Amino acid sequence: MKWSWKIARIAGIDVQVHATFFLLVAWFGYLYWKNFGTLAAVIEGMTYIVALFSCVVMHEFGHALTARRYGITTRHITLLPIGGVAAMEKMPENPIQEIKVALAGPMVNVVIAALLWLWMLFNSIEVSQEQLVATGGSFIFRLMVVNIFLAVFNLIPAFPMDGGRVLRAVFALRMPHHKATARAAAIGQNFAILFGVLGLFYNPFLLLIAVFLWFGGGMENQAEQMKNALAGATAADAMLTDFHTLAPDAPLSTAISLTLAGSQKDFPVGTAQQLDGVLTQSDLIQALQLHGEHIEAGALKLRPIKFVDHDTLVQELINDIQTSDTHMLAVRNAGQIVGMINLENIVELINFQKALNSRASS
Repeated sequence: MKWSWKIARIAGIDVQVHATFFLLVAWFGYLYWKNFGTLAAVIEGMTYIVALFSCVVMHEFGHALTARRYGITTRHITLLPIGGVAAMEKMPENPIQEIKVALAGPMVNVVIAALLWLWMLFNSIEVSQEQLVATGGSFIFRLMVVNIFLAVFNLIPAFPMDGGRVLRAVFALRMPHHKATARAAAIGQNFAILFGVLGLFYNPFLLLIAVFLWFGGGMENQAEQMKNALAGATAADAMLTDFHTLAPDAPLSTAISLTLAGSQKDFPVGTAQQLDGVLTQSDLIQALQLHGEHIEAGALKLRPIKFVDHDTLVQELINDIQTSDTHMLAVRNAGQIVGMINLENIVELINFQKALNSRASS
């Protein structure tokens, strides 16, 4: 994530902090100065928010370390003003495993709250009835209360919050995973509307939660539906087989003619056995301005092209295409170039598979 810095590495997982988090710390310092007017109060306020978010980090480690038991890697944990985000490569598709991973985070907060309560008990720290109502009291007491709140709030069944993931897993016990995700996401977006309305009238922070639920749940549901549509599909299923390749000695006028005669915009340069690179349409226009139409394609600086085998799963190719300089991959079979694949091909395959799956389920 941009504007994030690594501050620690714990149990093989990087802990990062986003720049906006420091604004939250400064804001708490300002509030304590405004209310109490002393440097000691400012330090206490900033220390409290750091301690609170340390509990948030431990919450995320609960998820990450439980997921590790099922072979799932967490790349990093990032602190944001709205909480922590554990960048796990995926969630378990086994419903029971997903329930355990989802509940691990809130259970960490329950354990922290219990330990803080025991500390208060052994140190004879009393809390008055007024403090219970106003959530005031000592530093330790307020930290205990906020951990209880984090545990309860995260268990609200609003996908993709922890409670929503538990709900998705319960649905997945009796229906396909993609349908369970769609149902949980719909419920989560209903919660987003509720939080949005409450945020307008009571607490603006709930508006941020509403935005997270609406877009976070929607994006994860979209990714799950795409994954289901592409299940088992390989590069051979999605590749474009009717494409033109430019010979290295072909003039740019050939690329112009092929572009005007069809829909192909980018042209691999080389032979069926060996491609030298790709001539994109933007590079073609620039070359025409600099050199004219008679210069040979092989004389230009071509963009590199990645190669994949024809039996590679499409799900594994999406990131390669997105990070490719040309957003295109060449598909090989037995050393021969048999097709090209880009995001448009994959989107078309998804649409066709969705239509077929819809007909099969109707």
